[in-house]
Amino acid sequence: MKAKQRNVTKMLMTVALSLSLVAAAGCSGAKNSPEVKPSESAGASSPTASQGGEQSPDTTPITFTFYGADANANWTKMQDDVGKEMTKATGVTLDAEFAVGDSSQKVALLATSGNYPDLISPKGDLSKLVDAGAMVDLTPLIEEHAPNIKKMLGDQIKRLRYSNDDQAIYVIPTYGGVDNVSMDYTGGFSLQHRAVKEAGYPSIKTVQDFENVIKSYVEKHPTDADGKPTIGLTLNADDWRTYISVTNPAVEATGMAGDGEWAIDQNTYEATYHYRRSEEKDYFKWLNHMWNIGLLDKESFVQKSDQYEAKIASGRVVGLIDADWGYGGATSVLKKDNKFDQTYGYYPVMLSDQFKDNRMQSTGFMSGWGVGITKNCPDPVRAIQFLDYLASEQAQILINWGVEGKHYTIENGKRVVPEDVQKRIIEDGEAFKKESGVQAYGIMGLHYGDGVKDSTGNFFTKKNPEEIQNNYTVGDKETLKAYGATVWADLFTPEKDMPTKPWGAAWNLSVPADDEVSILSTKTRDITWKRIPQAIMAKPEQFDKIWDDYQQDLISAGVEKMEKGFTKYLQDRVKLWNE
Repeated sequence: MKAKQRNVTKMLMTVALSLSLVAAAGCSGAKNSPEVKPSESAGASSPTASQGGEQSPDTTPITFTFYGADANANWTKMQDDVGKEMTKATGVTLDAEFAVGDSSQKVALLATSGNYPDLISPKGDLSKLVDAGAMVDLTPLIEEHAPNIKKMLGDQIKRLRYSNDDQAIYVIPTYGGVDNVSMDYTGGFSLQHRAVKEAGYPSIKTVQDFENVIKSYVEKHPTDADGKPTIGLTLNADDWRTYISVTNPAVEATGMAGDGEWAIDQNTYEATYHYRRSEEKDYFKWLNHMWNIGLLDKESFVQKSDQYEAKIASGRVVGLIDADWGYGGATSVLKKDNKFDQTYGYYPVMLSDQFKDNRMQSTGFMSGWGVGITKNCPDPVRAIQFLDYLASEQAQILINWGVEGKHYTIENGKRVVPEDVQKRIIEDGEAFKKESGVQAYGIMGLHYGDGVKDSTGNFFTKKNPEEIQNNYTVGDKETLKAYGATVWADLFTPEKDMPTKPWGAAWNLSVPADDEVSILSTKTRDITWKRIPQAIMAKPEQFDKIWDDYQQDLISAGVEKMEKGFTKYLQDRVKLWNE
């Protein structure tokens, strides 16, 4: 109700434009084909064209300040090849700052100080800025100055609305691709190719299978060539990376979709703090077992991310449980040294064969997290025009493929990556990304997902069947061939075999910072980050008591009230997005 009161004046002024925007989206109809027809793209690729296409693009130099809640070690101040082309097309450069450490604290500080950047990507902390009155309602700006955004979204534009009470648009979604079809799966339970090969390419579908490969390899190779100990499995528990490497895998290995801290009933949309599921106790008991038999790295809960990646780069780590982007720099080192057998393959590991893998279940198009314009921005029109340019066909190709003639060529109407460029991408990918800017700007703007074709019939992204395989190393290809697969996704349950989640993903649902759900979430997180490591590192006979104490701690902290409150937000989103 507070948000509704705060925005009533603004909504009265913009309601006409809001209605016309929704009407335009509704008239466009649902997208039945994931391909942009030539007639659709005509007149819509100009960086800053007005809705009627009559205004010439304003490319006079302008700099916007930007804050991103993700770390970005590859940021070059737009001095890479792609960044320079973007500036040439729009006149825009970004004076950007990216997260170091806890981005939530930084966003909270920005919200209270009033010293907002011009553009901001706050991830899950948007509510702090909205509550502070920091964000501009983008609805009229999109209507007047963003034809590419409107074209790409079609009737899915309704998902950009903030809430049922406050239907303003505060961010352009940047974390999910429009009309995305999953073409591959990378990350999660991962094993070095040489270990799997030595084991005879066994079936790897349960944690016991995963453990067997690790145990067998460590027993045969207790040290590396330099005499340093082989590490069976290491985890990254450095701050928020705990979610990715330590706790989220528990819910996915027990048959639930990846919804962050939540397990969602797909029929009632009721949310449960996923650690309260009895199945997960057995997952963490398995990690406790791995700890006690010496296969889980004893530094897992004290090492920093750079130390974690250094171990991986040394080639000593047999198994990982992490997103592939969490250690991409480390595997780039291995690839550069042609140590392809020390890089990793990805497997649909479950706690036991009683659970079904559903990691590739589609979220549909996800709104919630993205880039917004603050009230401190000196030129909101130029800002939205820049964001609209990023959604144009011209920019989508540039961002995903790079500069024509340098990073790809056109042969018989098809985009082709030259052999020398492809070799660099495979063997020295991080350095290539930093120099070229290719695929470095994806989460700064609205973008098409994998599997969508442009007006020439080429795929917008490189995650298409041919390019995915082109990016594989000889180690990847050898392992996949042994399993009768062509891409890693072939080992997992296909996306088409599962229903789309009507709530998207629970992890990108923003809850107001002053809401009791947020307050309780912090309390339960602190308890979890204390108790889970304790349980994993305990002696086997101590595990059950620590787990029972943990569950009681959650109840005492108000976890049931938190679940009830979050369920209401989730059910509201389902209504907002699907009615």
